[in-house]
Amino acid sequence: MAKIAMLGSGFIGRFYADSLQGQRSRDKIVSIYSRREESAKKFAADYKCDHWTTDMEEAINHPDVDMVCISLPNNLHEAAVLACCKAQKAVMCTKPLGRNAEEAKRMMDAVEKAGIFNGYLEDLVYTPKFLKALASVKSGALGRILWAKSRETHPGPHSEWFWDKEQAGGGCMLDLGCHCVEIARSFIGKDIKPIEVMCWSDTQVKPIDAEDHAIGLVKYENGAIGQFEVSWTFRGGLDLRDEVMGSEGTIWLNSFLRTGFDMFTTGKGADYVAEKAESNTGWLFPVGDELNELGYNHMFADMFNAVEEGRAPQETFYDGYIVNAVLDACYRSSASKQWEPVKLDVWRGKEGVEKEKPLTSYNEQFYLIKEEMTHFGSQKLILKDKKTGQIVEKVI
Repeated sequence: MAKIAMLGSGFIGRFYADSLQGQRSRDKIVSIYSRREESAKKFAADYKCDHWTTDMEEAINHPDVDMVCISLPNNLHEAAVLACCKAQKAVMCTKPLGRNAEEAKRMMDAVEKAGIFNGYLEDLVYTPKFLKALASVKSGALGRILWAKSRETHPGPHSEWFWDKEQAGGGCMLDLGCHCVEIARSFIGKDIKPIEVMCWSDTQVKPIDAEDHAIGLVKYENGAIGQFEVSWTFRGGLDLRDEVMGSEGTIWLNSFLRTGFDMFTTGKGADYVAEKAESNTGWLFPVGDELNELGYNHMFADMFNAVEEGRAPQETFYDGYIVNAVLDACYRSSASKQWEPVKLDVWRGKEGVEKEKPLTSYNEQFYLIKEEMTHFGSQKLILKDKKTGQIVEKVI
């Protein structure tokens, strides 16, 4: 049983509180820290938590606490992590780990030096659909992964600090791109090094200093490409979609906006529909089990099981650091309008992976480019001569 201090009583803290008992039904929040007394008291009452405080270290050092969950604004993550290291308490931190890779690396170094458990709360790599898709990819169902694309768009975040570039560290690219980069990285292989990026971002709609829309390409050492599309300007709700293309197949995932649950209402009696929903009238797309569909239940089950089993969870602070490093390169690319290298001071994956050559032999003379059945019933082959390089077509 994990006894948790929750740092932060806002939107994500409540999402976490609603879900951390989702699968195991034995873990409990025993202390809540909030910067505002009224928020701390209400959270404690809502979740039947005996201890509340406006002193962060008091919550972390509470004698009943053995694990800390950080659901604070980005600029407060590092101070909270360092306090956990000082108290020798296991720590889980919401995404993104840091406002940049330098900040993330300091946190990673601190927890590793302290020897404490560290988990990176990247919920979208724990959704049931993602876990099933990843298992298929790892079993080889798609062959060699060539392209992984992830999209997260919505009308913008809930709390005021997200919109402040200093507190948040960036705009939609940091807020949403951290999900998308880790999703693509997981499909391509977390041991494959991201080497360079090309990114466009702009502030198209919102009156803020940070970007509200971005598109990026992440090139990996083995020749695979990751792609993300993120926006705080999308109208219509929360759109979560992923696509994976391999040499032997394709997977499409639609995790939220089009769920197979469609509803029309005039609005009579309607209230909350789904996260980031913009309306409660007309045609709506509710979500059957929001906490489960967004991966929170599976994520916390992995974190708590990992602690008890003495292993690292699926997502650690190291993963958060890699994601921050990729996004740092994206911000540099957006400014320079050029491909920018991903700067990794720490890399624990494969080194010197060569791009695989796409050569499928048909016979001694030819490579196979494509094989298909025509509409008139014949088999067509597109072949490349191994010696001359000539492309030929054969109909059988």
